[in-house]
Amino acid sequence: MNETQILKRISAQLITPVLFQQYGQVIYPSNDGNFYDDNDAQLNLNNGIPRLYIMRLNHQGRQFNKITRHVKCTQCLGSLAGKEWLIAVAPPSFTNKPLPEKIVAFRIPGNCFIKLEVGTWHSGPYFDDEFIDFYNLELSDTNINDHETCNLLSTHNIQFEINLIDEKFNY
Repeated sequence: MNETQILKRISAQLITPVLFQQYGQVIYPSNDGNFYDDNDAQLNLNNGIPRLYIMRLNHQGRQFNKITRHVKCTQCLGSLAGKEWLIAVAPPSFTNKPLPEKIVAFRIPGNCFIKLEVGTWHSGPYFDDEFIDFYNLELSDTNINDHETCNLLSTHNIQFEINLIDEKFNY
């Protein structure tokens, strides 16, 4: 970062279905045999071949200056082995770049996963472990044909850093 760039710190709040509603869904375990309902991930994978894979991510710190969206599908992310992690999001949009003041961060416990709504801007996952494996459900070509990234340094001269509200959240 140079001296004209702004470092904006945002605090990660613990995710809840209500707080995350405009960005997607929080999915918790349900008993086997339950019928499909609104608590299940409401997926949009109609525009291609679904891809479920385990994605290994290495530690990258908690700073970011790029944020991405997918407009052809929903995306589901969750950590394996019960690991907690962080993600930054901005509301879905289809014509505009995200506004920096709309970017928020969430702390995701290891007992759930998230579904990002079509068009939701996101950056992460972030964590302090050396690496974490994540399951990722999207389309087979999402990272090729449906991956729009906004460089926040170029568009707004801002770099973000995610901080924790609750110090009990240790990695």
